[in-house]
Amino acid sequence: MTTFQQIRYPIKLNMNDLFDKSKKKQKKSEYSAKDIEVLEGLEPVRRRPGMYIGGSDEAAMQHLVAELLDNAMDEAVAGEANRIEIHLEASNTVTISDNGRGIPVGPHPKYKTKSALEVIMTSLHSGGKFGGQAYKISGGLHGVGLSVVNALSQSLKIEVIRDGKLWSQNYTKGKPTTKLKECGPKNKRKGTSITFTPDFDIFPKDARFRPQQLYKMARSKAYLFKGIEVRWTCNPTLLKKRDTTPEKDKLHFPGGLLDYLDYKMETFAPLNVTPFYGQAPINGSDGNMEWAVSWSSDSEGFIESFCNTVPTPLGGTHEVGLRNALTKGLRGYGALVNNKQAAKISSEDVVGSASIVLSVFVEDPQFQGQTKEKLTSPEVAKQIETTISDYFDHWLSGDPNTAKILLEEVLDRCLNRMQKRSERNLKRQSNTRKLRLPGKLSDCSQRKQEGTEIFIVEGDSAGGSAKQARDRVTQAVLPLRGKILNVASSTKDKMYANQEIKDLIEALGCYDGNTFNQDNLRYEKVIIMTDADVDGAHIASLILTFFLKIIPELIEQGNLYLAQPPLYRISKGKNTYYAMDEKDKDKILKKHFKDDTGIEISRFKGLGEMPPSQLKETAMNKTTRQLLRVTLPKGRGNQIEASKLVDNLMGKKPEFRLAFIQEKAGNLEQNMIDL
Repeated sequence: MTTFQQIRYPIKLNMNDLFDKSKKKQKKSEYSAKDIEVLEGLEPVRRRPGMYIGGSDEAAMQHLVAELLDNAMDEAVAGEANRIEIHLEASNTVTISDNGRGIPVGPHPKYKTKSALEVIMTSLHSGGKFGGQAYKISGGLHGVGLSVVNALSQSLKIEVIRDGKLWSQNYTKGKPTTKLKECGPKNKRKGTSITFTPDFDIFPKDARFRPQQLYKMARSKAYLFKGIEVRWTCNPTLLKKRDTTPEKDKLHFPGGLLDYLDYKMETFAPLNVTPFYGQAPINGSDGNMEWAVSWSSDSEGFIESFCNTVPTPLGGTHEVGLRNALTKGLRGYGALVNNKQAAKISSEDVVGSASIVLSVFVEDPQFQGQTKEKLTSPEVAKQIETTISDYFDHWLSGDPNTAKILLEEVLDRCLNRMQKRSERNLKRQSNTRKLRLPGKLSDCSQRKQEGTEIFIVEGDSAGGSAKQARDRVTQAVLPLRGKILNVASSTKDKMYANQEIKDLIEALGCYDGNTFNQDNLRYEKVIIMTDADVDGAHIASLILTFFLKIIPELIEQGNLYLAQPPLYRISKGKNTYYAMDEKDKDKILKKHFKDDTGIEISRFKGLGEMPPSQLKETAMNKTTRQLLRVTLPKGRGNQIEASKLVDNLMGKKPEFRLAFIQEKAGNLEQNMIDL
């Protein structure tokens, strides 16, 4: 073996020595007046496109369309246009037209040899939005949008109809290739049409306009301004087989942002409250605003905001004003109904489950950057807050039932937030391990185990109904997403990697992955509550399998239960009965109804379809419900036999299940088979 000895010795380093070698190789550069370069016209845009559209990639290329759509929308906001057309061609060419006033084509007073149109097309910071009354409110502010598109286009053709005449001019890379020419009369029409193809010396050669993205952009504009109709067309060769983007569409939404909110919440389970919607002039300004807010009990919300029809994905002061108004309003309502906990509500609690769409129209807004992703106008926050506050207070006081449901939901989130914060603080202060709680758990407020319950339900929709139906002091709700993993046919590694199982273990607190501790069980009753149909029974079987194979002590100690939600509701007049299954339904009909006239029978599709009041009465109210306690057969031999049966029915070998079905098939009643 060879031993290497490290030799340490002092090193004296002169920083100037580092550059001696490079100095000898490099010729000394000169810096004089001739090195000063002046970029004229649109050359700055072509040299540094990122300064104007955020980059030179495919995403930035889509922004070119946004700039032209913003200009067209400005005509609509000014009351001069009611139709916008956008067409995407297979050659990566886009045409955007409007029926507004049309860009002026007369000689410009300052540049007498050029038309006003050519000045706008070839000069940065030119247009009608710096002063005067042509555009009091607009999305375009800097006078660069159209000229930037022109600068970054391989070819561009603009057509303008004004005063009954059609005018046309062509450009390449920002420079005119033809003079502005009159092309004949166009009576009873007006507007501007721009057709352009991006310059692929600027953008990647494989960059393409995406139909889905452009259609979404056009759709959002139609939602933002009720009086506009956006006509979309796309070459069918650009649409893939699974692409849901239509070839043609007319986008017009009289409901405005309320229609947009409905569209965005198609996959959400909304809280049982009326959406908070309105339009109003903005206090202290000449602007106006529109908003639509809804809350969900089963998922995190979202917020989409716009200023002068321009999307602001990074938010800004208008969002701050809205958040403040909603938070202060709900705190104030809580104080009005003598709920002392409401003072602890934060904007995170109010907005966390809220789905919000906000559109403001303000004069001379300030944005962060040319791409306008964030509104920074400082005065807007207070103006929006004072405007929204009045309407929100009126909305809450005008519908006490809605206000009560919303307050309870927000307080629930507030309680969970404060609990998690307390646990984090305790963890920092102590080396003692503290239980983590899964995010979707709606916990009860009582901390001692006695009298508490946790309902394990399938899906966010059922979870939303259960949360509204529960007793918040003693009843917790944990929604599981879909069917839980079948632990009888899975490895332990796969089981512990499953998020739903991890959430369940963390919520109960009594199992550390190896041992069961009764003292750490957080609830006196663990209740499985699934739909009263075959699919619900399957989910319940999977959860029961988990407890039997992983935490059998919970069954042995008598802590596991099955809820009994009804499958049918039978009513006639003032009399209402609930049936658990077909047999129960027939029994009730025979016992309580002498004839079948006037009888209403409704079948619940699932827990999420049940009104919270009915779910509470039938399955969750401790005085009116029925629970089945899950037990194991007595005797060690019987318990082993039960475990073996579960392995056969739920395990990896299908032949055992087939044998069981064949053995038990003769016991089935034909009319009870659910096809």
